[in-house]
Amino acid sequence: MNSFEQIFEKLQSLPKKRLIAAWGVDDHTINAVFRAINLGFVEGTLVGNKTMILEVCKAENLDCNMFNIVNVEKELDAVAKAVEMVRNGEGDILMKGQCSTDKYMRAILNKEKGLLPPKAVLSHISVLSHPGYHKFLLISDMAVIPVPDLSQKVAITRYLVKTAQSLGIAKPKVAFLAATEQMLAGMPACVEAAMLAKMADRGQISGCIADGPLALDVCLNKEAAAIKKLNSPVAGDVDCILFPNIESANVMYKCTTQLTPEAKQAAIVCGAMAPCVLSSRADSIETKLNSIALAAMTAQ
Repeated sequence: MNSFEQIFEKLQSLPKKRLIAAWGVDDHTINAVFRAINLGFVEGTLVGNKTMILEVCKAENLDCNMFNIVNVEKELDAVAKAVEMVRNGEGDILMKGQCSTDKYMRAILNKEKGLLPPKAVLSHISVLSHPGYHKFLLISDMAVIPVPDLSQKVAITRYLVKTAQSLGIAKPKVAFLAATEQMLAGMPACVEAAMLAKMADRGQISGCIADGPLALDVCLNKEAAAIKKLNSPVAGDVDCILFPNIESANVMYKCTTQLTPEAKQAAIVCGAMAPCVLSSRADSIETKLNSIALAAMTAQ
């Protein structure tokens, strides 16, 4: 699959997933869930202040009967209730509504009532569809782990591979990003990228073809790789990029969304008991819809 439209089409042939929106009281969240319901791949529950939800439905001319509405008047209580419902098996997907990311993540990470399996690592995965690139591009981590260590990078890589496979990419090509493709011992990102690449070669990270360290230009551009005389099995044709820190991944994501209006994207958190849609409160309805679709593809 190379477009979100293809994902929508595929989902229509699969069983519907049950989506729970935490503090789903804003027009973007409600519209996105409404569209996903109309496309036939989710059943949608909005957890939040019912009066606010009904006001949005009226203003947007949406049929409120399309949703299951769970009336919880306060934001924190609504987030906790949504997480509880997913934890209890009442939903397959959790979605962030108008609540802030820190409140959403705290509820997911709650040791007693959250969605974090023992010793699990959570990671934020984004799928980008960019007019300047010939296929989907998966990147991580731009929102959860500030500076992942080697073991966390292994976990993130496995999430990237699993997500890519859910999109029909049987053996994704993974790049471990650094500022240069040269192996410079003084740059930790280069050292760990080389270690990860060797782990992939030996099957310790399975299901992918991987290389690193690689700079961003050679990841995305075959001509750049050729000019630099780089012989790599993934250069110029990557499916997934593991970024060395949250700043670099976040800048990549936001540059794409802000400077290329034609680009499309989706974002979820992997590693929890269920996929968790995590997009910015400022993201468009389309981005939220795409994120719901991505979560539905990865939900068990």
